[in-house]
Amino acid sequence: METSITPTAEPVADDRLAEILANPGFGSYFTDHMFSLKWDPAQGWHEPAIAPYGPLSLDPATAVFHYAQEIFEGLKAYRHPDGGVWAFRPEANAERMARSSRRLALPELPTSDFVEAVEELVRIDQRWVPDPDGEKSLYLRPFMIATDRFLGVRPAEHVTFLVIASPAGAYFKRGPLPVTLWLTTEYTRAGRGGMGAAKTGGNYASSLVAQQEATAQGCDQVVFLDAQELRYVEELGGMNMYFVHADGRIVTPALGTILEGITRSSIIELAQKMGHPVEERKISVDEWRDGLASGEITEVFACGTAAVVTPVGSLRWDGGQTPEVTEAGEVTMSLRQALVDIQFGRAEDAFGWMRRIC
Repeated sequence: METSITPTAEPVADDRLAEILANPGFGSYFTDHMFSLKWDPAQGWHEPAIAPYGPLSLDPATAVFHYAQEIFEGLKAYRHPDGGVWAFRPEANAERMARSSRRLALPELPTSDFVEAVEELVRIDQRWVPDPDGEKSLYLRPFMIATDRFLGVRPAEHVTFLVIASPAGAYFKRGPLPVTLWLTTEYTRAGRGGMGAAKTGGNYASSLVAQQEATAQGCDQVVFLDAQELRYVEELGGMNMYFVHADGRIVTPALGTILEGITRSSIIELAQKMGHPVEERKISVDEWRDGLASGEITEVFACGTAAVVTPVGSLRWDGGQTPEVTEAGEVTMSLRQALVDIQFGRAEDAFGWMRRIC
């Protein structure tokens, strides 16, 4: 791509940027620029551009507002000890976005163009990549929206792909302490043939009322079960789940109606290298509860790009809860440490996951 670049005339001042990077939170501040790329059937992908970060101008009849034809990704860039900036598995995010595109009848962006878009934005805004203390990073949000000005139900004939970036601290402010989960039996996230495996906003929108229910019950996150039998564990509102067994095995719900997380697949590879056999299969909520009671299941944790690896303290439901766990388990924390050490350049990347940007 030959990207046109329009630098911002009003970059965030250095002293203000230092304040932001000292305590970025998550998703609250955005870098000076954004990347955009357009598509239509006649021209294909065209007009790659980097411009100052700012509002989009969209007609009220724009298709994405009415029919939710939209997908997105989430990945991070990390500053390493030598000052260089590296991205974690951007090609995997590009491939997942292509799968999401097929499910939502959107055009597929080539992997090379996806990666180049991410890299170009990071290069121009590299001063926004925090130092790694406190596991800070630069969160990248590529997304694609239908931009037809047309009130008819059809696959979009005009699409815009954008990338924005936001410095990020810990997703859970308390750090990797055990979280409490609420088991919803009223709401489900996705069904067979649905969009559960696509990273689209509709899946997250449907999780919000259940998350409200969890919050009202004093819990941090909500657990969804399968839509057919309300029996098998699927995922949280935005994280995949793992169950560590007494013999060292790790079980995680099989793909199909859940999101194929990049962190999920990384944890599987790491666990196997560290000597933990991994099973991808159905796991019922009864197996979870009974396993904890008998000692067969010794640790439970969740993972995702934003939260990395998060230990689970207890599961609550209407009428009961599992025993409270107050400290993260040894396997959970060893996997978490191994992953973040690779991401931040503190350990050898034997998997070839990291890609240097600048």
